This record gives sequence, structure tokens and C-alpha cells, in this order.
Amino acid sequence: MRSILLLLPILFALGAPAPAAAGQTVRAADHDAYWLWAGVRSRPELEKAKTIYLHTGEIGPDGGSAVRLKAQGATEPGPHAATIWLAYRVRSLDWTPEIVAGIARRLAVWRAQPGAVAGIQIDFDASTHGLKNYAVFLRNLRQSLPKDCALSVTGLMDWASQATPEDLDALSGSVDELVFQTYRGRETVRDVDVYLGRLGRLRIPFRLGLAEGAAWSPPAVLARHPYFRGYIVFLRNPPL
Repeated sequence: MRSILLLLPILFALGAPAPAAAGQTVRAADHDAYWLWAGVRSRPELEKAKTIYLHTGEIGPDGGSAVRLKAQGATEPGPHAATIWLAYRVRSLDWTPEIVAGIARRLAVWRAQPGAVAGIQIDFDASTHGLKNYAVFLRNLRQSLPKDCALSVTGLMDWASQATPEDLDALSGSVDELVFQTYRGRETVRDVDVYLGRLGRLRIPFRLGLAEGAAWSPPAVLARHPYFRGYIVFLRNPPL
């Protein structure tokens, strides 16, 4: 969930976006799609949510050389009104068949409950120059998952500004949506409007991830982008 502020200000053919990080504060109540990460308490906004990206596990080294899937999150499968995406924080792409099988089993358990489960989301900080290899990994993963399992991935803002069109097109053949994280920690990245100006070349359905409590002013030009699908708010525990 990091971004590097190194890019050229090439803007949408549709027009230049207004500054995106000024004025307004991201409020969960103003949105209907959320990341619900481990440790975040249930709250009223979740009752009206249309979409929840639910932190379900972490995949990475187990302290030695082996890469394992570790279950995360306190939410157990059950009836749900919102569409669920099972989100996995990933620290290594050196997966074994057992990891994919574990993901498929968890997906099946959730899908046995009343309510829609769209698929899985991979939260991995792939470097921009590593996107080609990442696309190969995602293509292979897609082939290993159930055919009706959609695949979402989070993305760094660098991808929009620095990746080649060919690399981005390679991702489009592997994933159903791309979610750019516009924040670092609790704050929107500086000069985010310049990053957003490069999204005009995207040909993948995408959303923007916002940090709850961060400054944000929605650029009007995004509403006219044919592949823009809205926002996801990363929820935080409110002060006690």
C-alpha cells in the first residue's frame, strides 16, 4: 500500500482533474463499499454496505523458507446482504497448490451461505517494473480458481503513472477489477490529482481506495471515465 511520487503530469483526454486531496474528509457513511480488515469492529455503516472486501487471510513466509496461507479476520461465514470479496494480504507469490486449494475451500464455505460472494481480492505490492511477471502469476491463478470466481487486485498509484500500456493490458486479461490505493497510512498521497490524470489510458474496470478520515475531493472527470466503478473506503476503528 505504498506509492512513489515520480511521474509526468499527462492528463485525461477528457480534461484535467480538479485537485483531489483538498477540502473534504472521507466519511464511511457517504459510501457503500468497504474494506473490513482484521481488528476493525463492526459498525452501523456495514449494515447498509453493498460491497465488503473482507480480510480473510495472509500469504507469506512462515518465519522460515516456506510460504503459507494463514487465516485472518474475525468474521465467520454466515448470511450476508452485501456482496463479499475475500481479500488476501500477500507478501510472496511463491505459492504452493495447497495455498490455492485453501482459498478455494474458503470460497466454497462462504458461498454455501445466503448472499453473494463475487470472488477474491489479492492485495500485493507489485513493483511497476514487475507487472509483467505479476500478470503471469495472476493469469495462472485465475486458471486455478473456480470459473465463476472473479479476481480483484489492489494496485499502486505508480502503475497508472509509470507502467507501459502493454503491461496494463496484460493485467486486463487476468483480472476483473483493479483497485488503486490513493493513500499512504492514514492520509491521501500528496499530489494525487496528478496520478489520477494518468488513469485516462486504463482499459480495466477500476475503483479507487480511500482512507477513512483522509482529505479527498472527488475529481468530476472520474465520473466520465468509462471504466471507473466507484470507491472503496478502508475502515478504521472510531475513537472510543
